Amino acid sequence: MTKLQRLLSFHSATAVFPVVLAAVLLACHALGADAVPVLRYERSAVLAGEAWRLVIGHLVHADLVHLGWNVLGVLIVAFLFARDFSWRQWLVILVVSTATTDLGFLLLEPQLEWYVGFSGVLHGLMAAGLVAWLRTESRDAITWIVTGLFAAKLAWEHFAGPLPFTAASLELPVVHEAHTYGAIGGGLAGLWLTERTRGPASL
Repeated sequence: MTKLQRLLSFHSATAVFPVVLAAVLLACHALGADAVPVLRYERSAVLAGEAWRLVIGHLVHADLVHLGWNVLGVLIVAFLFARDFSWRQWLVILVVSTATTDLGFLLLEPQLEWYVGFSGVLHGLMAAGLVAWLRTESRDAITWIVTGLFAAKLAWEHFAGPLPFTAASLELPVVHEAHTYGAIGGGLAGLWLTERTRGPASL
Protein backbone atom coordinates (compact mmCIF):
# COMPACT_ATOMS: atom_id res chain seq x y z
CA MET A 1 0.00 0.00 0.00
CA THR A 2 1.40 3.40 -0.98
CA LYS A 3 1.57 6.26 1.50
CA LEU A 4 -1.30 8.03 -0.31
CA GLN A 5 -3.49 4.92 -0.20
CA ARG A 6 -2.73 4.51 3.48
CA LEU A 7 -3.65 8.14 4.18
CA LEU A 8 -6.95 7.77 2.37
CA SER A 9 -7.89 4.57 4.18
CA PHE A 10 -10.05 5.01 7.27
CA HIS A 11 -10.13 2.94 10.42
CA SER A 12 -12.41 4.06 13.21
CA ALA A 13 -9.90 3.03 15.88
CA THR A 14 -7.39 5.61 14.65
CA ALA A 15 -9.94 8.41 15.12
CA VAL A 16 -10.40 7.89 18.86
CA PHE A 17 -7.37 9.83 20.10
CA PRO A 18 -7.77 12.94 17.88
CA VAL A 19 -11.53 13.08 18.48
CA VAL A 20 -11.06 12.93 22.25
CA LEU A 21 -8.26 15.50 22.05
CA ALA A 22 -10.34 17.93 19.97
CA ALA A 23 -13.27 17.43 22.35
CA VAL A 24 -11.07 18.30 25.34
CA LEU A 25 -9.90 21.50 23.63
CA LEU A 26 -13.48 22.47 22.80
CA ALA A 27 -14.66 21.70 26.33
CA CYS A 28 -11.93 23.85 27.87
CA HIS A 29 -12.84 26.72 25.57
CA ALA A 30 -16.49 26.37 26.57
CA LEU A 31 -15.49 27.36 30.11
CA GLY A 32 -15.41 30.94 28.83
CA ALA A 33 -12.96 33.82 28.62
CA ASP A 34 -13.11 34.48 32.36
CA ALA A 35 -11.55 31.07 33.02
CA VAL A 36 -8.48 31.68 30.83
CA PRO A 37 -6.47 33.81 33.32
CA VAL A 38 -7.12 31.20 35.99
CA LEU A 39 -6.06 28.25 33.82
CA ARG A 40 -3.29 29.60 31.56
CA TYR A 41 0.43 29.01 31.99
CA GLU A 42 1.59 31.90 34.13
CA ARG A 43 5.22 31.91 35.19
CA SER A 44 4.81 33.63 38.54
CA ALA A 45 1.88 31.39 39.52
CA VAL A 46 3.74 28.23 38.51
CA LEU A 47 6.80 29.24 40.53
CA ALA A 48 4.46 29.93 43.44
CA GLY A 49 3.28 26.33 43.36
CA GLU A 50 0.41 26.19 40.85
CA ALA A 51 2.04 23.42 38.84
CA TRP A 52 -1.26 22.33 37.27
CA ARG A 53 -1.04 25.37 35.02
CA LEU A 54 1.81 23.57 33.21
CA VAL A 55 -0.79 21.16 31.81
CA ILE A 56 -4.05 23.10 31.62
CA GLY A 57 -2.38 26.14 30.07
CA HIS A 58 -1.92 24.21 26.83
CA LEU A 59 -5.62 23.31 26.64
CA VAL A 60 -7.13 26.81 26.83
CA HIS A 61 -7.13 29.40 24.06
CA ALA A 62 -7.36 33.15 23.77
CA ASP A 63 -10.32 33.17 21.39
CA LEU A 64 -12.26 31.13 18.86
CA VAL A 65 -9.79 31.79 16.02
CA HIS A 66 -6.90 30.64 18.18
CA LEU A 67 -8.83 27.48 19.06
CA GLY A 68 -9.78 26.93 15.43
CA TRP A 69 -6.17 26.94 14.26
CA ASN A 70 -5.21 24.32 16.81
CA VAL A 71 -8.22 22.07 16.23
CA LEU A 72 -7.42 22.23 12.51
CA GLY A 73 -3.86 21.26 13.37
CA VAL A 74 -5.10 18.26 15.37
CA LEU A 75 -7.17 17.13 12.39
CA ILE A 76 -4.21 17.48 10.03
CA VAL A 77 -1.94 15.50 12.35
CA ALA A 78 -4.65 12.85 12.70
CA PHE A 79 -5.08 12.57 8.93
CA LEU A 80 -1.35 12.22 8.37
CA PHE A 81 -0.13 10.23 11.34
CA ALA A 82 -2.95 8.68 13.41
CA ARG A 83 -2.13 5.19 12.12
CA ASP A 84 1.54 5.36 13.09
CA PHE A 85 1.11 5.01 16.86
CA SER A 86 -1.38 3.45 19.23
CA TRP A 87 -3.46 5.78 21.40
CA ARG A 88 -1.24 4.89 24.37
CA GLN A 89 1.83 5.87 22.39
CA TRP A 90 0.17 9.12 21.35
CA LEU A 91 -0.51 9.81 25.01
CA VAL A 92 3.20 9.36 25.77
CA ILE A 93 4.06 11.77 22.95
CA LEU A 94 1.50 14.25 24.29
CA VAL A 95 2.99 14.13 27.79
CA VAL A 96 6.60 14.44 26.62
CA SER A 97 5.80 17.31 24.24
CA THR A 98 3.99 19.14 27.02
CA ALA A 99 6.88 18.61 29.43
CA THR A 100 9.57 19.84 27.03
CA THR A 101 7.53 22.90 26.12
CA ASP A 102 7.10 23.75 29.79
CA LEU A 103 10.79 23.15 30.54
CA GLY A 104 11.70 25.42 27.65
CA PHE A 105 9.47 28.15 29.03
CA LEU A 106 10.74 27.85 32.59
CA LEU A 107 14.44 27.48 31.82
CA LEU A 108 14.94 29.44 28.60
CA GLU A 109 12.09 31.97 28.43
CA PRO A 110 12.10 33.82 31.79
CA GLN A 111 10.59 36.88 30.08
CA LEU A 112 7.48 34.90 29.04
CA GLU A 113 4.93 35.89 31.67
CA TRP A 114 2.00 33.86 30.33
CA TYR A 115 0.98 31.54 27.53
CA VAL A 116 -2.11 29.75 26.25
CA GLY A 117 -2.69 27.34 23.41
CA PHE A 118 -1.97 23.88 22.09
CA SER A 119 0.41 24.77 19.27
CA GLY A 120 3.61 23.81 21.10
CA VAL A 121 2.30 20.35 21.92
CA LEU A 122 0.79 20.09 18.45
CA HIS A 123 4.23 20.55 16.89
CA GLY A 124 5.42 17.72 19.12
CA LEU A 125 2.72 15.41 17.76
CA MET A 126 3.71 16.40 14.21
CA ALA A 127 7.40 15.79 14.86
CA ALA A 128 6.71 12.35 16.31
CA GLY A 129 4.63 11.39 13.30
CA LEU A 130 7.38 12.46 10.94
CA VAL A 131 9.92 10.43 12.90
CA ALA A 132 7.68 7.38 12.43
CA TRP A 133 7.52 8.03 8.69
CA LEU A 134 11.26 8.60 8.37
CA ARG A 135 12.11 5.40 10.25
CA THR A 136 10.16 3.14 7.89
CA GLU A 137 11.39 1.64 4.64
CA SER A 138 8.47 3.12 2.70
CA ARG A 139 9.76 6.69 2.58
CA ASP A 140 8.37 8.36 -0.53
CA ALA A 141 7.80 11.81 -1.99
CA ILE A 142 4.99 12.58 0.47
CA THR A 143 7.31 11.82 3.39
CA TRP A 144 10.02 14.17 2.15
CA ILE A 145 7.59 16.94 1.16
CA VAL A 146 5.83 17.01 4.55
CA THR A 147 9.15 16.76 6.40
CA GLY A 148 10.62 19.57 4.33
CA LEU A 149 7.63 21.84 4.89
CA PHE A 150 7.69 21.21 8.64
CA ALA A 151 11.43 21.87 8.88
CA ALA A 152 11.06 25.01 6.75
CA LYS A 153 8.27 26.30 9.00
CA LEU A 154 10.36 25.85 12.14
CA ALA A 155 13.38 27.45 10.46
CA TRP A 156 11.31 30.43 9.26
CA GLU A 157 9.93 30.98 12.74
CA HIS A 158 13.39 30.72 14.30
CA PHE A 159 15.04 33.20 11.96
CA ALA A 160 12.17 35.45 10.80
CA GLY A 161 9.46 35.09 13.42
CA PRO A 162 5.87 33.78 13.13
CA LEU A 163 4.37 33.02 9.75
CA PRO A 164 2.68 36.24 8.56
CA PHE A 165 -0.75 34.77 7.76
CA THR A 166 -0.94 33.03 11.15
CA ALA A 167 0.15 36.07 13.14
CA ALA A 168 -2.26 38.34 11.22
CA SER A 169 -5.24 36.16 12.16
CA LEU A 170 -4.55 36.21 15.90
CA GLU A 171 -5.01 38.95 18.46
CA LEU A 172 -2.17 37.70 20.66
CA PRO A 173 1.55 37.31 19.85
CA VAL A 174 2.63 33.92 18.52
CA VAL A 175 5.15 32.31 20.88
CA HIS A 176 6.99 30.39 18.19
CA GLU A 177 9.56 29.13 20.68
CA ALA A 178 6.82 26.81 21.97
CA HIS A 179 6.76 25.14 18.57
CA THR A 180 10.48 24.39 18.76
CA TYR A 181 10.35 23.03 22.30
CA GLY A 182 7.32 20.89 21.52
CA ALA A 183 8.89 19.54 18.33
CA ILE A 184 12.03 18.55 20.23
CA GLY A 185 10.00 16.64 22.79
CA GLY A 186 7.78 14.98 20.22
CA GLY A 187 10.75 14.03 18.07
CA LEU A 188 12.54 12.44 21.02
CA ALA A 189 9.40 10.57 22.07
CA GLY A 190 8.89 9.37 18.52
CA LEU A 191 12.48 8.11 18.34
CA TRP A 192 12.11 6.24 21.62
CA LEU A 193 8.79 4.65 20.65
CA THR A 194 9.86 3.61 17.18
CA GLU A 195 13.08 2.17 18.57
CA ARG A 196 11.00 0.05 20.97
CA THR A 197 8.38 -1.08 18.51
CA ARG A 198 9.46 -0.27 14.95
CA GLY A 199 5.84 0.48 14.09
CA PRO A 200 2.40 0.89 15.63
CA ALA A 201 2.13 -1.39 18.62
CA SER A 202 0.41 -1.61 21.94
CA LEU A 203 2.48 0.22 24.51
